[in-house]
Amino acid sequence: MPTSVNVAVIYYSSTGTISTIAKAMAGDVESAGAHVRLRKAAELAPQAAIDSNPAWAEHARATADIPEVSPDDMVWADAVIFGTPTRYGNVTAQLKQFLDTLGGLWQAGQLADKVYSGFTASSTTHGGQESTLLALYNTIYHFGGILVPPGYTDPSKFVDGNPYGTSHVSGQGDIPVAEQTLTAARVQAQRVVKFTRAVKAGLAAEN
Repeated sequence: MPTSVNVAVIYYSSTGTISTIAKAMAGDVESAGAHVRLRKAAELAPQAAIDSNPAWAEHARATADIPEVSPDDMVWADAVIFGTPTRYGNVTAQLKQFLDTLGGLWQAGQLADKVYSGFTASSTTHGGQESTLLALYNTIYHFGGILVPPGYTDPSKFVDGNPYGTSHVSGQGDIPVAEQTLTAARVQAQRVVKFTRAVKAGLAAEN
């Protein structure tokens, strides 16, 4: 019987691109036989800023039922897949704020020996996708986490071209998430579940 694994998909999304990928990734995790929690980072922007952008305001309303992430989700998870749009080549303040609350778990060693991976989106092709994922992964090293990127491990990765993680070019929000991005998400999710299962089984065998 395959080892049971828990995967948390934790993301921030303002106008919906990352949210779309996160939902697809969560579905792919379930299809791979894992338990999943889909969680969003709490919004930090003032309501006036959200209301000034119709797409942002609509997305906030449409995803109001998705639970906000808490440190308990990190404890529960055997693997965490983080999603964030790029902000000047870095993660969003909203996701960073959540990461900054995890000091107690880090000190207790409760973030170590888990599998981690990430995905992102940007307005343009060279808008900071790689640097955003690398910045995110710097945090994982401090956790003592096990990084599982997609790499070039599937023929589709030579099409989308990003070995760091699933990524999407959204333009000004007018380029919808399509099959190429969804395929990348599926490959990454399946790889995360596969290696989380192997790591968890291996650690159990040693204990």
